[in-house]
Amino acid sequence: MTNEITIGGDATGYGGVYILWVRVAAPLAVVFGRFRGGQPIAVPVGDYLYVGSALGRLAGRLLRHATRSDGRPPHASRDELVGRLAAAGLPARLPTDKRLRWHVDYLLDEPDAELVGVWAWRTNEPLESVLAEWLTSLPGVTPLAAGLGASDDRGRTHLLRVASGQ
Repeated sequence: MTNEITIGGDATGYGGVYILWVRVAAPLAVVFGRFRGGQPIAVPVGDYLYVGSALGRLAGRLLRHATRSDGRPPHASRDELVGRLAAAGLPARLPTDKRLRWHVDYLLDEPDAELVGVWAWRTNEPLESVLAEWLTSLPGVTPLAAGLGASDDRGRTHLLRVASGQ
């Protein structure tokens, strides 16, 4: 399987913004931590985009997202991501495990959710909200649930569903 992984932007910084492309192969009911009081959110089969930022440690954050908790096998794209990050001058240690922290962690930890793409831009500018807003303006891109994936960006949603055929 070939993954879509692109690293671009200002070559002087170690931080940046990113979009994760997640493919869900079976219908899920995911509890996204304390979001909506811990009530499960229906996640239909399909493609999803998550917009995030790591203005200090982009490589570490991306590799963390490609790792599952409890020592389970990482996402298939992780090895390729390691190589692309190193080639871009962003080497990082591989996490061996992770604690679920961000909303997207709960989705990425599901066996039927696979990280199939990463687009990252090295920048010191906080562009996460602008990027999420732009994506939601595109036809067929809608929030999975209002406020999901953006607990630090009130009124926004950074976990987006892409309608099939888009």
